[in-house]
Amino acid sequence: MTDPIRVLLVDDQELVRTGLRRILRRKDGFEIVAECADGDEVIAAVRASTPDVVVMDLRMRRVGGIDATRLLSRTGGAPPVLALTTFQDDELLSGALRAGAAGFVLKDSPAEELIRAVRLVAAGEAVLDPAVTARVLQTYRSAPAPAASESDTGALTGRELDVLTAIGRGLSNDEIAAELAISVVTVKSHIGNLFAKLGVRDRAAAVVYAFDHGLVAPRTP
Repeated sequence: MTDPIRVLLVDDQELVRTGLRRILRRKDGFEIVAECADGDEVIAAVRASTPDVVVMDLRMRRVGGIDATRLLSRTGGAPPVLALTTFQDDELLSGALRAGAAGFVLKDSPAEELIRAVRLVAAGEAVLDPAVTARVLQTYRSAPAPAASESDTGALTGRELDVLTAIGRGLSNDEIAAELAISVVTVKSHIGNLFAKLGVRDRAAAVVYAFDHGLVAPRTP
């Protein structure tokens, strides 16, 4: 039996945290190891509870999720952050990506989507729905910092380009392996190579790169 995914919940609404606890159940492979009612509690809670994933609300009273994610990403060995917010918060979502979040899930998403998102982020993958990301990147690109490396996709092999495009479409490693008829180990090898060639730091940045370089066609949600 595999160990459960250790989750830290960060939301200033007790009702929301209660709902998240009911979705991320032990019998489904999760363990809620700690909860925070605001972003200023996150660093201490991570050190005390060593979670595998932080599910982080972006709007909180004292310290918002973007600032908390930024501070957390600067600490060594920090767990990945899955941002939790509403559909309309494009500016917050783009800020969360810049702060280092591994992805986002919307508060009105089905429970199954949240479960999938937490599992993917715990496995080192990104959760960026292309339907939402296409719109969020309009805000992301308008910020002064560059959205991604300016490296040319011509540096990639054909297979690495296939993998990058699949990442941009939101596919997991298992889904990419199935679609391209290669092993998951090979997928991970291609991902490591394309990260190095393009100068992107993580999977979320690779999704941004894929959109910015026309590898993924935006779709309407």
